[in-house]
Amino acid sequence: MKFTVTGAIFEWRGPAPFLFVAIPESVSRDIKALSQLVSYGWGVIPVTAKLGETTWTTSLFPKKGQYLIPVKVLVQKAEQVTAGDIVEIEVTIG
Repeated sequence: MKFTVTGAIFEWRGPAPFLFVAIPESVSRDIKALSQLVSYGWGVIPVTAKLGETTWTTSLFPKKGQYLIPVKVLVQKAEQVTAGDIVEIEVTIG
């Protein structure tokens, strides 16, 4: 499954501050339908993501009926993005 998501980068504080983009609910429902086939545990789903010219591997995290995609520090620096910026990310599951 491949899709593009556009959204605002936001900060979620866990053990350390992380920046994420929320996957829209409609796409999250489609992902959820595939989750048993692609998840490696705890509901997280491995993906390859691309923002601008930067590609990275990460996992989607389920949160309140949606999935979140982490925007790694490497990506933030390479693409000069931060919390509050609207970005477009290409996501490929698996």
